[in-house]
Formats: sequence, C-alpha cells, structure tokens
Amino acid sequence: MNGIDGGVAVVTGAAAGIGRASARRFASEGASVVVADIDADDLAETVDLIEADGGEATAVETDVSDDDDVAALVESTIDTYGVPDFACNNAGIEGSSAPLSDQSLDDYKRVIDVNQTGVWNCLTEELAVMADNGGGAIVNMSSIAGLSAAGGGPYVASKHGVVGLTRVAAAEYGPAGVRVNAVCPGVIDTEMIDRASEEMGEEGIDQIVRAKPLRRMGDPDEVAAAVVWLCSEESSFVTGHPLVVDGGYVA
Repeated sequence: MNGIDGGVAVVTGAAAGIGRASARRFASEGASVVVADIDADDLAETVDLIEADGGEATAVETDVSDDDDVAALVESTIDTYGVPDFACNNAGIEGSSAPLSDQSLDDYKRVIDVNQTGVWNCLTEELAVMADNGGGAIVNMSSIAGLSAAGGGPYVASKHGVVGLTRVAAAEYGPAGVRVNAVCPGVIDTEMIDRASEEMGEEGIDQIVRAKPLRRMGDPDEVAAAVVWLCSEESSFVTGHPLVVDGGYVA
C-alpha cells in the first residue's frame, strides 16, 4: 500500500491473532516492525515468521497497562528504527461475559487496565513523538462491542472508551499531521474467540455468526488489511473513524 514501504510500525498484542497478522502485513508492505506483547515466546515466533518472509522485525516484551513499559517500548523503537510512522494499539483481553451484577470491581478494572488504559498509555507516547516528527498514523483496536452491547460489561465499556479516545486524539492531533482511527472487528477466528467459546458455549458464538449477513467468522488477515490501509496514504483523508470489519453484524 502507498506510504508504508520504508516506514516504522509498532504493533501491540502482536504475539497472536489480529496483532500478529497486522505486524506481518506491515512487514510485507515494507515497514520495519516493532512487535510488543507480554508473551515473550509467542512474540519471538511472530518475529521469526516475519523474518522468514523476508521482513524486518524486533520484539519488545511489554505490558501495555504499565506506562513505564510503554514508554520503554517507544524509546526502544526510536533507538532501533527511528520514530514510529505507524502504530496499531491492539493489545487486549476479553474478560467475563457474566451479567454486570455477577462481576466484581476487580474484574472491571482488570479489563479496563489493559483495553482502555493500555490504549491511553500507547497513545500519549506515540502522539507526542509523531507530532514532533511531522505526523503519522495510529489505529486503535476497538470492537463491535465499542458500538453496541455485544459482550460482557467491562469489555463493552473498555471498547466504547477506545472509540472515544480515538476521536479526541484525531481532533487534537490532526493539525500536527497525525491521523488516528479505530478498527471495530466482529467475531474473528482467533484465540480470544476460542476462549469465549469455552465460556459462552459453541451455540453462543454460532448465534453471533448466524446474525452476520456474511454468515462466517472473519480472518485475522482481513482485519490486518484494514489496519494497514488506515495507516497508508490511500486513507489520507480518513481520521477519527471507527471502521467496522464485522461481516455486516452491526448493520
């Protein structure tokens, strides 16, 4: 895609699923990629896959809920490849789908800490260096749960918050040349859905899939394509937008 080749990308939650697919897509388009996650072993596998395809990548073990970790991630990126041109803030957890009154405050805080505060931590570091460097593009990973009540309460709250942060960041940093968008996936064939199936049961997941006009799960590569497009010059007039990639579920 135009504008990706030769750039520097940071992808969090890159040890598996959508994060891994996005990192691989950035690399295949010619970007040098810094991949981040708390899972060091699977993160190393992501680097191996990128390098096997002829790409350039390095891993930084990172807990996005820790602001010091995120600051170190951005600093390491600058030291290794330079100021990031692109970022995909993807790290997230699903939490429980139990009714609100059956969940504890700790359950809520655990999901918010990763999904919402994690995006905050990444945004504040990325926006500062991109603005000083003349611009960039950021994609925050929300969900159809950021536009509806599709999920457990803490998860839905966190993903709505990601959409809100995306819009504020786009409005504040557009004059500095930084575009900020969100992607809102539906049911995608990832480890997160495997775990959700264990809690909700196969029938619960099947009901959601049957409600999609396309009648299937999405593939991580389909979401990755949207992420990289939003960072490319092909979406140069798009900012502040929550792009739905869900097979028509929200519609």
